[in-house]
Amino acid sequence: MSEIISTPIAYQVENQTFEGVLVYQENQSAARPGILIAPNWMGVTDGAIEQAKGVAAQGYVVLVADLYGQGKRPTNADEAGALMTEVINTPAEVGRMQAALETLVAQKTAAVDGSKLAAAGFCFGGHCALDLARSGADIKAAISFHGTLNTLKTHTAGQIKASLLVLDGAEDPLVPREQLSGFVSEMNAASVDWQLVSYAGAVHSFTDPGANVEGVAKYHPEVAKRAFAQMYALLKHVFN
Repeated sequence: MSEIISTPIAYQVENQTFEGVLVYQENQSAARPGILIAPNWMGVTDGAIEQAKGVAAQGYVVLVADLYGQGKRPTNADEAGALMTEVINTPAEVGRMQAALETLVAQKTAAVDGSKLAAAGFCFGGHCALDLARSGADIKAAISFHGTLNTLKTHTAGQIKASLLVLDGAEDPLVPREQLSGFVSEMNAASVDWQLVSYAGAVHSFTDPGANVEGVAKYHPEVAKRAFAQMYALLKHVFN
């Protein structure tokens, strides 16, 4: 198997520097589909990069998006919450995602097929991926892992071009259960291609090996494996 390379990549958003991480297989020649990954509220971490390496190993070029700005790396929940609150449900959320998507396509380190793009996100990042799709971004799919589903409706489901996949922990106390029915109604009204999978026994952060708060946010390796398999199945479908 080819070695997986990860390298920082800086880009500008409204005169501010952001620094994501590009993750890809070495020695690739042909252009590959591109996946933009929005990390959880802790931002660009070693854990986020490790998850991206798993995605890149499936044959994709991945950019872990920086949603806060170069050098803004929270070290605890309070710092992460403050940074996230500055972004979520503001114009910056979609603006920074779109800029990262454009960076993924434009960079020359690992060739990306610009007709085969998708976004995926974890927790806060799941919300970012869905709102990028709501904005009408030219992506084939958006996948949310244990993310919140609410929106201020700055963008509407009627603009969505992507197929959506929501991967939810059925016992997640941090994603209000009424958001699921609201999401279904929103997407059905706009005739969006969507799937919602809710996993029994899973709470928040079920894909995060570092999550260990019983009943609130806890890693669930079997559910994580099944959820990633769902994502790869959708990507295979939309990219073929």
